[in-house]
Amino acid sequence: MSTSTDIKPSISLKLLVDTKGKRVLFAEVGKDFVDFLLSLMSLPIGTVIRLLSCEDMVGSLGKLYESFDKLSNAYIRPDVSRDTVLKPKGPIFDSTATLFSLPSNNAILGNQVYICGYCKRYATYNPKDSCSRCGHTMSTSIPVVKSEASSQKGSTSNGKGYVKEVVTYMVMDDLELKPMSTICGIALLNKFKIEDIGVLEEKDVSMGMAEGLKLLKASLESKTVLTNVFLRKESDIVTGPTFES
Repeated sequence: MSTSTDIKPSISLKLLVDTKGKRVLFAEVGKDFVDFLLSLMSLPIGTVIRLLSCEDMVGSLGKLYESFDKLSNAYIRPDVSRDTVLKPKGPIFDSTATLFSLPSNNAILGNQVYICGYCKRYATYNPKDSCSRCGHTMSTSIPVVKSEASSQKGSTSNGKGYVKEVVTYMVMDDLELKPMSTICGIALLNKFKIEDIGVLEEKDVSMGMAEGLKLLKASLESKTVLTNVFLRKESDIVTGPTFES
């Protein structure tokens, strides 16, 4: 997957911020952000580690990943590709391309896929990916034919993503998801014990590659994900306990 900075922020969120408590109460979001969150659950562990880097991983999986990456080929079966562990792919496409090629790039159901022209065993939406079997660049394009049946399976008119486009959603600081409603909003103010609405402030933010990676990392470490990503400085974020060997 290409992680270059040419992917511009393209997902907009409206945050409701408690300025006194310095926290995000919830975010008002559309289908694109919800689809992004749901895509996080489809990522293989190896891909998560590769995206976040070994140093950023909580626990021991980062060390396991790094040690296998450095393990001599003499200890690995000749018929096994190291990338099946280090760069795992979904059954049809590279899930990282789907996750971080934001919605405007038509990544979930694009008009074409790319295969390895050498062994023709795998497909991807990113023509810069390397084949996990032979290592050649997967740059041979193949058009995708959308059947009438497949076009009717999608939850929206264009069949992309997971949720319907006509609905506005609320995402809590801990990523709990629910449809947006006035009643829910009032109930949340009571839940958070907000007595003075003057402390509330709307904040419009955009999420691109950098924020997406921060959100992925925060979702593995914290229950104040939106606050950590969009309000706090990196030095102020408190994560789980660490242990020295």
